[in-house]
This record gives sequence, structure tokens and C-alpha cells, in this order.
Amino acid sequence: MSTATYILGIVSALIALFTVVELLRRRRLRERHAVWWFVAALLALVLGIFPATLTALADLLGVEVPTNLVFFVSIVILFLVSLQHSSELTGLEDKTRVLAEESALQKVRLERLEGLQERPSSDFRPEP
Repeated sequence: MSTATYILGIVSALIALFTVVELLRRRRLRERHAVWWFVAALLALVLGIFPATLTALADLLGVEVPTNLVFFVSIVILFLVSLQHSSELTGLEDKTRVLAEESALQKVRLERLEGLQERPSSDFRPEP
């Protein structure tokens, strides 16, 4: 691996790590969402600093081209992030449905109460 590629890998991993930490600090990213991105950035940093680790791991797992292992691990991490987001989206859809139903019921109740107040009572006769 050339020196430029080595440095590019380390710098890219540091930028990814810094971005995740900065988004967490600014509260633009929640901790539960940042976990997988943080793991990916740390993995990239470790592999950037110790590229022989990737080759050894690829040999251990029987992967001929170490880059294919990187792509596979990246796809797995993206799959887990997608799965996590789908799970949370399902929960939010359920909560939204319940809120919409409760809102509709409140609207009906309010319209009934307003209708009762607007109707003049025929039994009411002012006293002289």
C-alpha cells in the first residue's frame, strides 16, 4: 500500500469519527443511532492504522481479496443501521396512528360540546 493511500485511510476514518462525535455533541444525532456509525469509524481507523490486520483477518476468514472483506463488513453495518431505523419507524407509525385516533375522538367530543352550547334551550324563559 502506498503512503498516500495509508494516510488517506487514516484521515478519512478520523473525519468520520470526528463527524459522529460532533453530531452527538450538537445533539443532531442520538446515541442509539450513533453506535453503528461509531463502530464503523473505529473499525476504519484501526484498519487504517494497522492495514496488516485486514490482510490477516481476510486470510483467517478465507477471503482472497481483503478489500472484499471491507465491503462485506460495510454492507453488514449498513444493513444493521437500516434494520434499526425500520424498527424505530414501525414504532413511530404505531404511535402516530394512536395519536391520530385520539385526536379524532377529541375533535368529535369538542364538536358535541360546542353543539350543546349553541342550541337554545326551549325550557328557558326569563322571569319578569
